[in-house]
Amino acid sequence: MTTSKKLPALLSLPALLSLALLTPSPAAATVSGDGGDRIGVLKADGQAFVKAGGLSADWVLESEDIKQIVLSGDRIGVLKGNGDAYVKEGGLSAEWVLEYDHVKQLALSGNRIGVLKDNGDALVKEGGLSANWVVVNDHVKELELSGDRIGVVRGNGEALVKEGGLSASWVVEMDNVIDIDLAGKRIGVFKGNGDALVKEGGLSAEWVVEYHSVIQLELSGDRIGVLKDNGEALVKEGGLSAEWVVENDHTIQIALSGSRIGIVKGDGNAYVKEGGLSAEWVHEAGNVTELALS
Repeated sequence: MTTSKKLPALLSLPALLSLALLTPSPAAATVSGDGGDRIGVLKADGQAFVKAGGLSADWVLESEDIKQIVLSGDRIGVLKGNGDAYVKEGGLSAEWVLEYDHVKQLALSGNRIGVLKDNGDALVKEGGLSANWVVVNDHVKELELSGDRIGVVRGNGEALVKEGGLSASWVVEMDNVIDIDLAGKRIGVFKGNGDALVKEGGLSAEWVVEYHSVIQLELSGDRIGVLKDNGEALVKEGGLSAEWVVENDHTIQIALSGSRIGIVKGDGNAYVKEGGLSAEWVHEAGNVTELALS
C-alpha cells in the first residue's frame, strides 16, 4: 500500500512507513500484474506515465491530476483527483472512456473493471469498456480483481472472495484484514497484526503464514513479495514455503509482474528488474509516489 501524500522529511523511515499504512490511500489495491510488459508511474505532481516494452523504453504521458494508476493487459486505468475513473484499451495513445464518478479506488483484470465508490459500494463490469455495471458488495474498503475472482475487504475487516460470474456467492476468507491480494489460484491477506498469509487452490484452501511485520503484500504467478515495516522488500518464487530473498532496503512500495520486480525507494526513485530474483536493477524514474506493473 502506498500513499501519494508527501510526508515530512524529518521523519524516520519506520515512522514514514507507519504513517503510510495508517493514511487512507486511493491506491490500496494491488499494483502488481500478470506478466505484461507495461510499467506505469504516478509522479508527485499528479502526472501519470506509462511505457511498453523493455525496461529502457520511452515514457508516454497518459494524464494529469491523477491519484491512482492501474495496468492490466492492454488496458490502462486512472483515477483523477475529482474521483472520475477513466480506462483506455489498446495503444498508449488510445482514447479515454469515463467509467464512473465519485470513485475512491479502481481495479482492472482481463476484461473486468471494478470501482469502489465513496459510499463503499463495489461495482464490477465484464466485457467492453461500456458494459453494464453490477453492484457486487457494499460497505467495502478495498476491491481486488484477478481472472474470474473478485475479492473485497469490508469495513469490519472481513475479507471475502467469489469465483465465477459477477453474481457468484461470496466466501468469507479471513477477518481482521487490512489488505487482500489475488493472483491466479492464490489469495493473500495481511492482517492488522502485520501477519501476511497466502493460500493456493480453492477458496477454502488452508492458509500458510508467509511473514510477520508486513505493511504490503503482492502476488504474481508463483512469486510472493512483502514489504516489511523496516523498509526491507523480500520476494520468494515457487511454492508457498520457498525461501525468501531480500531485494532491497529503504523501500516504500513493491510491485510484481511475471519475471519483473519493481520498487519505489524512500527518496522517490523507482527501479525495476527483470529475470531472476538476483537480477540487476534498472532506474525507471524519480519523484515517484506509485509504481504499477501490467
